[in-house]
Amino acid sequence: MTTGILLLLLLSFFLHFPNSHQAAATAADALLQWKSTLINPAALSSWSPSNSSSICRWRGVSCNSAGELTALSLPDSSLNGTLDGLNFAAFPSLAQLNLNSNLLSGSIPAGISALSNLTSLDLSSNSFVSISPAIGNLSELIDLNLYNNNLTGSIPYQLSHLPKVLHVDLGSNYLINPDYARFQAMPSLLNLSLTLNYLDQGFPGFILNCTNLIYLDLSQNNLSGPIPDSIGTKLVNLQHLILTMNSFQGKIPVSLANLAGLRELRLGSNFLTGGIPPVIGSISNLQILELYNNSLGGSIPSSLGRLGKLERIALNLAKLNSTLPSELGMCRSLSFFELSQNQLTGGLPPSFSNLTNMMFFGISGNSLSGEIAPDLLANWIQLVSFQVQSNHFSGNIPAEIGLPTNMTVLFLFNNYFTGEIPREIGDLINLQELDLSVNALTGQIPKSIGNLKNLTTLSLFYNMLNGTIPAEIGNMTALMYLDINTNQLEGGLPSTITQIKYLNLFSVFTNNLSGEIPADFGRDSPLTTVSFSNNSFSGILPPELCRSLTLENLTANNNNFSGHLPSCLLNCTALKRVRLEGNQFVGDITEVFGVHPQLDYLDLSGNQLTGTLSPDWGQCQTLTFLDISGNSISGSIPAALGKINNLRDINLASNFLTGAIPGELGNLSLLFKLNFSNNLLSGMIPYQISNIGRLEYLDLSGNRFSGEIPADLGNLDRLLLLKLDDNDLFGTIPYQLGNLGALQILLDLSRNSLSGSIPSNFAKLTALVGLNLSHNFLTGVIPRQLSGMLSLTKVDFSYNNFTGSIPVGVDAFLNSSSYVGNSLLCGNLTGLLACDDQGSVSGGRSNKSSNHKKLILAVVISTASLLLLAIAAAIAVFVHRKKEAEQREIRSITEEKKNSQSSLIWEREGKFTFYDIMNATDNFAQVYRIGEGGFGSVYKAELSIGQVVAVKRLHMVDTGDSISDLSRKSFESEIRALTEVRHRNIVKLHGYCSKNGLMYLVYEYMERGSLGKVLYGEEGGNKLDWARRVKVIQGVAHALAYLHHDCNPPIVHRDISVNNILLEAEFEPRISDFGTARLLDSGESNWTAVAGSYGYIAPELAYTMKVTDKCDVYSFGVVTLEVMMGKHPGDLIAALPLLSGAEGKEILVKDMLDQRLVPPTGQLAEEVVFIFKIALGCTRTEPETRPTMRFVAQELAARTQAYLPEPLQCFFGKSPGPEKLGGRWPAESKKMAGETVPMVLPARRNKVRSLIALEPGPCLEQMPPDRSVSITASPFHPRAAPATAAPNEV
Repeated sequence: MTTGILLLLLLSFFLHFPNSHQAAATAADALLQWKSTLINPAALSSWSPSNSSSICRWRGVSCNSAGELTALSLPDSSLNGTLDGLNFAAFPSLAQLNLNSNLLSGSIPAGISALSNLTSLDLSSNSFVSISPAIGNLSELIDLNLYNNNLTGSIPYQLSHLPKVLHVDLGSNYLINPDYARFQAMPSLLNLSLTLNYLDQGFPGFILNCTNLIYLDLSQNNLSGPIPDSIGTKLVNLQHLILTMNSFQGKIPVSLANLAGLRELRLGSNFLTGGIPPVIGSISNLQILELYNNSLGGSIPSSLGRLGKLERIALNLAKLNSTLPSELGMCRSLSFFELSQNQLTGGLPPSFSNLTNMMFFGISGNSLSGEIAPDLLANWIQLVSFQVQSNHFSGNIPAEIGLPTNMTVLFLFNNYFTGEIPREIGDLINLQELDLSVNALTGQIPKSIGNLKNLTTLSLFYNMLNGTIPAEIGNMTALMYLDINTNQLEGGLPSTITQIKYLNLFSVFTNNLSGEIPADFGRDSPLTTVSFSNNSFSGILPPELCRSLTLENLTANNNNFSGHLPSCLLNCTALKRVRLEGNQFVGDITEVFGVHPQLDYLDLSGNQLTGTLSPDWGQCQTLTFLDISGNSISGSIPAALGKINNLRDINLASNFLTGAIPGELGNLSLLFKLNFSNNLLSGMIPYQISNIGRLEYLDLSGNRFSGEIPADLGNLDRLLLLKLDDNDLFGTIPYQLGNLGALQILLDLSRNSLSGSIPSNFAKLTALVGLNLSHNFLTGVIPRQLSGMLSLTKVDFSYNNFTGSIPVGVDAFLNSSSYVGNSLLCGNLTGLLACDDQGSVSGGRSNKSSNHKKLILAVVISTASLLLLAIAAAIAVFVHRKKEAEQREIRSITEEKKNSQSSLIWEREGKFTFYDIMNATDNFAQVYRIGEGGFGSVYKAELSIGQVVAVKRLHMVDTGDSISDLSRKSFESEIRALTEVRHRNIVKLHGYCSKNGLMYLVYEYMERGSLGKVLYGEEGGNKLDWARRVKVIQGVAHALAYLHHDCNPPIVHRDISVNNILLEAEFEPRISDFGTARLLDSGESNWTAVAGSYGYIAPELAYTMKVTDKCDVYSFGVVTLEVMMGKHPGDLIAALPLLSGAEGKEILVKDMLDQRLVPPTGQLAEEVVFIFKIALGCTRTEPETRPTMRFVAQELAARTQAYLPEPLQCFFGKSPGPEKLGGRWPAESKKMAGETVPMVLPARRNKVRSLIALEPGPCLEQMPPDRSVSITASPFHPRAAPATAAPNEV
């Protein structure tokens, strides 16, 4: 009996007492089951059935004293799988679950709600895609971290049911707006982060009910509307408020001043306006203040000086327009100061020397001036980064610059610093980046610079440094980017340069350097960009220059190099741009160049290279420019060239090429320039050339082509120049050539064996300037219709068999040398026989038959005269009054000219008179007025002959003061010259009249009106597309180039603006309004009044009062930017006061373009980007650094821009700058002030993200490697890094 009772007690004990070993076994089974679902869980090797009884010793497992599993922590364990196979019910005592930074995916399952005792859940940095609403049942949960997953859908409102939760982080996911009305108040919540999601609409209202919040991060969403004022009254415990990178609008709430405990206020990158509230200065505990990249405007409140605990201030890109308040010098805790890209003026306050904790100081891209005080640098000994570039600072660089020895970044570029580089700069032994470029520094490069052994970037370009390159530069063994171009350095390269083993970019172009390049230069360096251009180097290029095979850009043009090119170029598959023209290189071209799949630009012209053209060139698919002219290349042109689909410009002129032109070249649809002149090519001209629809220049002269001229060439409707002279062509001239309506520069068919007559439809070539048909066998009369070709300036019909009278028209037809060798031509020119009444050569027979015919003719004429007498009398009565009125008007003008200095100047071929204009406008009645301004009025006159003209009536004298005879004669001589101007892109000036204190200028009438009217009207957003805008810019450039370089004397327009550029019906631009133009002798200007329209006037006119052609260049640059941006670029130019050529910008190019149009793509995008760069170069502050309009016109026509893989994604290419040799331009490494590296958000698909990601870096995949990293909220603004390609350098 006793034994039975004992057994019952034991059985009861085992049935009712918790069995910890059984519980452990259940948990072990669950974990082992989950492990079996994972992919290669190497980190869980300790999880084994053989030791399941020792589960508490498994990796990541923690137990309580009773042996129950309480924590599972396996962060960063490469676990790959889902949570679907994990039986959460097996862990009733689990309090902590940490699986962050693994490869887990799928959903966060509903079964997780079984963890009733869970207090901490961390599943961050995985790939979970959804959250189960059941997570709201975890009643004991305190910490919830789901940061950096792929969670989609709306935020579950059930999260607000967690009664004890303190910390919630759902950042860096793809969550969208929930129904905020279903959210409950969360009074226990202290920290909430929803950063980097897809939240939009307004500020989430439920947050205002989380009254105990300390930390709130809603950054990097698209939240809009105002920031609620109630934040300052409902979230009174808030210490961290982060709303960066949203779309919040309106003013910064003044109620934020109520948040006495606020330490961090980040509102950067929104659309806030209304200035910085002064009350922010009362938040005494504030440590971080970020308001950057807003449109705040206004001044910097002096009250900010009361923020004694402030450590970081970032107000860059906020449109602030004041001086720096001296009170900021009281913020003695400041270590980070970023106010770049504003409109700040004045100097650096002396009180700033009190900021002894300063480490990062950035104030670039403003208009600050004065000198850098020595005390400032002497007290800032903790300084790490000092960036004051793109301002107006002047004076010497203080010697104290060497005291902050911890400095790693020193940017002083784009200022007006003078004097020498202080030798103390060599004391900055930790310096990594040094940029002093684009200043006025003189003297030599100090030898102490060799002490900077940690320096990776050295930019000294575009100064006036002289002397030699110090040998100590070889001590800078960490150097990767060395750019000292465009100075006055002389001597040779020191041999020590070869000691720099990490050199990536080396640029010394446009100096006075000479001698030979060290033979082992490049042998041990991973060079990608090398430029020796525009010096006097001699000898050979180093044989191992490209040994690393990383070379991308090689420019050595315009030197005295000789010998063979480095053979290693053959294997440099990364080559993108090569310029070697203007040297004396020899050798076989096929031994140096092969297949280069990334090659964009190759110029080998003007050397002594030999060999043949290999079919391998057809594999250079990215090639856009190929110039091998002026060498000794032989053999035939390979048909494979027709496979280079991106080719725009090919020049093989002046070689010894033979054979025929392959018809495959007709496949080059993007080609606009083809020059095969002066070779030994033969055969017929292939008709396939007519398939190249974009061709503008075709030069096949000086060869041995035979056969007839293909009639299909008449289909090349964009052709500007056609030269087929000096060949063996025969047959007639195809009349289809008369369809080349765009033909402008020259049509030259001379020195062939052409026969037949001149097609009469040549008269349709109304833009043609030069026509040469000499030295052929042409017959017949020269068509009289040609006299209507008013644009012609030179013609040549010599040495043919023409008969009859010569045309009477523009001056081009009045040169007797144009007709020599045509014995049967007659006309009223020296050396020609006179014409008889039939328009033939007079003289010859004199017999009775001839006299008899003359008698009969006399009788007929007499009889006809009698019959017409009555009609003549009637007509005389009709026209008498008009004639009498005209004579009265002429006598009136003549009399006024004598008495009141009136005058009349009219075009030679005038088909109407000023009197006709007065009649057509009813003596300038109000009804005919179509425009009015401060200058006077514009009238539209529809003449009886069907012609429409525009008349500008200007008030010549407002005060009654007389104009001197000298000034009047000077002006009238200008007008007389302007009536002779003929160009397709210049509005024709018919004449001028002055009378009664008024001046009348008569122009041809343009249907669409001004470019400004179209650009800012409805047509600007639809019809004026990117292609037409490019066409407009090209046309204006050609017109200005003609005025500056083809008129004698040159003409400066003086008032280029969008209102003085008119548009024809097809949007062809025409420059107008020469009322303020000034003729200049070369290099001279004597006009004393500032001319031009506000916003387009070159800055130098404010102090020199001297007008040069560079003033027009500046105005052209402004107009170009305005056309591309769809608005006046005043803000851009103000932010970039020293436009020159480094790289980098904190806004995307496509954001600068006219937002009414869809951004351009493909080739059109490249053209738009190139036009942007040219425009920035034209608006450089220093006039001598601007290009000439001839160069601009040529480059815009050629579109030989630097390679841009993604031209509208990152605009970091700098505006070109000038070269100092031969007045050539540009050199793209000249820096543009104020440009910064683009801000690019982290890609949504990128799994490696920063915790808050407030400081995005540049788009590194698309930037050149020489860019320093710029962050939006830091002083790391762009450096004027070494340049990318430049049309005459790189």
